Amino acid sequence: MNLPPLAIGCDHAGFEYKELIKRALQDEGYTVHDKGTHSLDSVDYPDFVHPVAEAVESGACRQGILICGSANGVAITANKHQGIRAAIAWRNDVAALARQHNDANILCLPARFITIDEAQQFVRTFLATAFEGGRHAQRVGKIPLQHC
Repeated sequence: MNLPPLAIGCDHAGFEYKELIKRALQDEGYTVHDKGTHSLDSVDYPDFVHPVAEAVESGACRQGILICGSANGVAITANKHQGIRAAIAWRNDVAALARQHNDANILCLPARFITIDEAQQFVRTFLATAFEGGRHAQRVGKIPLQHC
């Protein structure tokens, strides 16, 4: 099985989850590009979000995973990139819908509000769920800012 490469990043609040998720994905055969952080030391999340978003946006990685305390900061930052559709998931069905309806390419996880088991389940669902296209494709096509 040839699995696409993934990018992963976090701040200090998401570090432990990142390490566990990364290891699980590698055990499943994924190549995971770890963009940091690499410790529990306090950091600024944009320093790690931008490299993940750039890896996905450039096509070097098919999808990304970002983790911080609430997932809000990483999602806001990632969504500044034109080719990124970053979605926060706090339930498994939300992770599935992010892919099915929004063709999200980065999953954002709130480490302070979900368990590691939930986080791993959401990642598996996100990666296994396809974009439905159809009526959703037109909507997703309207997301990028069109300059006049």
